Amino acid sequence: MTYTTNQLTKIVFLGTPEFAVASLDALYNAGFNIMGVITAPDKPGGRGMQLQQSAVKQYAAQKGITILQPEKLRNPEFLEALQALKADVQVVVAFRMLPELVWNMPPMGTINLHGSLLPQYRGAAPINWAVINGEKTTGATTFKLQHEIDTGNILLQQSFEIGADENVGLVHDRMKEIGAMLIVKTIEGLVAGTITEQPQPVSTSAQLKHAPKIFTETCNIDWTGNCSEIHNRIRGLSPHPTAYGFLHEKKLKIFTALKEVCSHAEVAGTHFTDSKTFLKYACADGYIHITDLQLEGKKRMQVKDFLRGYRFDS
Repeated sequence: MTYTTNQLTKIVFLGTPEFAVASLDALYNAGFNIMGVITAPDKPGGRGMQLQQSAVKQYAAQKGITILQPEKLRNPEFLEALQALKADVQVVVAFRMLPELVWNMPPMGTINLHGSLLPQYRGAAPINWAVINGEKTTGATTFKLQHEIDTGNILLQQSFEIGADENVGLVHDRMKEIGAMLIVKTIEGLVAGTITEQPQPVSTSAQLKHAPKIFTETCNIDWTGNCSEIHNRIRGLSPHPTAYGFLHEKKLKIFTALKEVCSHAEVAGTHFTDSKTFLKYACADGYIHITDLQLEGKKRMQVKDFLRGYRFDS
């Protein structure tokens, strides 16, 4: 039997969420020899707090791929099991930080997919921050892991445009598909010897935009900002974890909104409504019209449906 180059290339895949499944699926369908996947341990969740399997584990189980779920990546038993898989290369997509004895194990090293055009937006939430900052273009990068996070040599990059009204959920879904194809091209290029590693451009801290983890306070809208800033923050956090303001002291999650740029003398954060068709908040240079929302304790709905059942004090 004759084997293709892809079939002879042994890969261990490390990832956890649904975003990572696209890359694993692309590698599987490209015919690579997936020796095993490393993913997060099962965790309690949902109704009844039953143990939940990661999206990557569910996919691997369906395909009959070996699954390892270490609590600690330095555990000797895990390291022995990983070594026994004899991977030529490891691929990391949306996983936790790896110790050197893991990422330096295979002869071809470990390849990471990052959701930005490195060196911009290093960090945990690159897709969110690109949208929050109003970027018109973003992209995916494959690079070799090394000691300092997101700083390894670049292998391939692919850019794409962000629509003016696209939210992070839409960008995320395009990113995972573009990134999956980029992962396949990267591994094939490395095996064929057609890709040359390139050090990341040296940039000053002032030139770099960062992508730190999203916290609750990140989602709290500052209404003293301008329309574009607030609109971009709403887009960059929708549908999850969702930007929010307050309505009568209850948290109001905002999924989509429209901008109305105009001069006014209202206090930022003041809300206005006709109780039928619109709910808007004053900001520095106009108003933000809420179109899709969820009030604390209620279900998500369109603004007209919400107003139909909500009583404002006269």
